[in-house]
Amino acid sequence: MPKLYQLTLQRASAITHAVYGNFSAPKAQEIIVSRYKTLELLRPDDSGKVQSILSQEIFGVIRAVQPFRLTGASRDYIVVASDSGRIVILEYDGQKNIFEKVHQETYGKTGCRRIVPGQYLAVDPKGRSV
Repeated sequence: MPKLYQLTLQRASAITHAVYGNFSAPKAQEIIVSRYKTLELLRPDDSGKVQSILSQEIFGVIRAVQPFRLTGASRDYIVVASDSGRIVILEYDGQKNIFEKVHQETYGKTGCRRIVPGQYLAVDPKGRSV
């Protein structure tokens, strides 16, 4: 029995979500955009142009992205809700140049269903809850 494997040759170009924060260092102005299955970290340079620092594929469709800062911290985390029915907290690691998973919590079934509240993600501005 043959096994089927789907591989996309051209990545998605439409930006579905964009968030602003300090992900790599304190007072570093950065933007994270999501493009269907890809998270991308963008940083403006001195001339005003936006440079892509990191582009990482996510296994699943990104339904919501929010920045999250713990109380007293100087860097932001990224909270991602996907169609896998999980909410994942990611941290940017500048040494390895990747997004590392800090925590993962299951909240529903897989797939983009109406009963699973995956696209409704809210973050407390004081860093107390998601």
